[in-house]
Amino acid sequence: MLGPGRGMSLPSKKTQVVVIGAGISGLSTAYRLSRAGLDVLVLESADRAGGVVMTERSEGFLVDLGPTSMLETSPKIRAFIDEIGLGDQRLYGNEQAQRRYILRGGRLRALPMSPQAFLTTDAFSLRAKLRLLAEPFIKPAPPDREETIAEFVKRRLGQEFLDYAINPFVAGVYAGDPKQLSVRSAVRKVYELELKYGSLIKGQIKGARERKRRGTGDKSKAKLFSFQEGMGHLPRALAEKLGDRVVTGAALASLTPEASGGFSCRYQHHEKLQSLTANAMVFAIPAHAAAPFLEGLQSDIGPQLKSIPYARVAVVFLGFSKPISCRPLDGFGFLVPEVEQRRILGTIWSSTLFPRRAPQGGAALTTFVGGMRQPELAELPEEALVSLVQEELSDIMSLRSTPDFVRVKKWAQAIPQYEVGHSDKVAQLERLEDAHPGLFISGNFRAGVSAADCVLNSEGVADRVLVHLVSRKSEGRGS
Repeated sequence: MLGPGRGMSLPSKKTQVVVIGAGISGLSTAYRLSRAGLDVLVLESADRAGGVVMTERSEGFLVDLGPTSMLETSPKIRAFIDEIGLGDQRLYGNEQAQRRYILRGGRLRALPMSPQAFLTTDAFSLRAKLRLLAEPFIKPAPPDREETIAEFVKRRLGQEFLDYAINPFVAGVYAGDPKQLSVRSAVRKVYELELKYGSLIKGQIKGARERKRRGTGDKSKAKLFSFQEGMGHLPRALAEKLGDRVVTGAALASLTPEASGGFSCRYQHHEKLQSLTANAMVFAIPAHAAAPFLEGLQSDIGPQLKSIPYARVAVVFLGFSKPISCRPLDGFGFLVPEVEQRRILGTIWSSTLFPRRAPQGGAALTTFVGGMRQPELAELPEEALVSLVQEELSDIMSLRSTPDFVRVKKWAQAIPQYEVGHSDKVAQLERLEDAHPGLFISGNFRAGVSAADCVLNSEGVADRVLVHLVSRKSEGRGS
């Protein structure tokens, strides 16, 4: 923390809500609170808003260096995008992108997208297909036992399904290791199928019937979308809506609860130490970044937050101005199971997925390296990363063309990992919030790692803030 001697301290200012962090979680929450008429200030330590969402346009290529798309898992997401004025900028994924591949035996094989396709696919052996027939008859695990995703899937579906379906899926979502991630925390909806129905297959069938009766859609069929100017358009639009309520280059220095309720804090901005007080504080930054401030409120919370691991990921974008020599780019891209022993996690065929990602007739490929599987590879020099990716794509996709444009982005702490015991850490956060009314802890380390999760969760956080402020006002302790 910064001491009083670091910079010039200005008189304290009063605001209703201070949001720490201008990623998707922080910006979405601040926007909702602003729309409700509250005085909101967002403090972001970096020189730009967006967090790990970053898009660049250069030399005719549109490069997403973080998340490349979102899933429309709820009508609320579509409504939110329309509300912030991006409805006419929304792009749904190309129909071809419904085709997804995994690498098996050194060859790309299409994943089956229907029960009929599963019966005929060569992505899984006959033995694996027959193994699924036993799934409805397998007893659920004891409710007090917390399993990893690997333990859960191996028990219910078998080793091959774990190796060639779930392992690459986890790499694609979390850049994670299913042998470490908690099934209860990381894929809770899957966990709850066993809890409620005693079987995944029974749960899928009965769940479909229940959704049909309720008139709700199947989230597994949610549409994939982005924006004409990439995913970076989302935080940019939110920041523009908030205007000068977003202050970049503003690093939180200290946080102190006030005896009468609320908080006082100091932050460093343009080499000056600014002070303010707030009736509510929303933390929407990574766990390890929040830890030094929250442990000042509760000493044991710091180590818990610092113990949440984050995957280290390198994003390697290869752009081609002209048609390329390789296998057809006829899908979303491919994921690589760990058992294939390759050096990449997967590749998105970006120019197939969305238009204007490459010049007319050209191509764009976005490859992910590292993760919890091979974190050391994400630390390689940029030139070595590009060579590695080219070698892998040459072997996997028969890529023979040389890229005209290359961009590499290394994320030292990209995606939080919901490992076994994660729910206990979340429970501690809830107790901390209860002990300090007006404190709200958000972000993708708590209730979902995707951009869609962050947008949806921001509604609940904003509602809780509003309830708190109304209660505070009724008690005569501020606006």
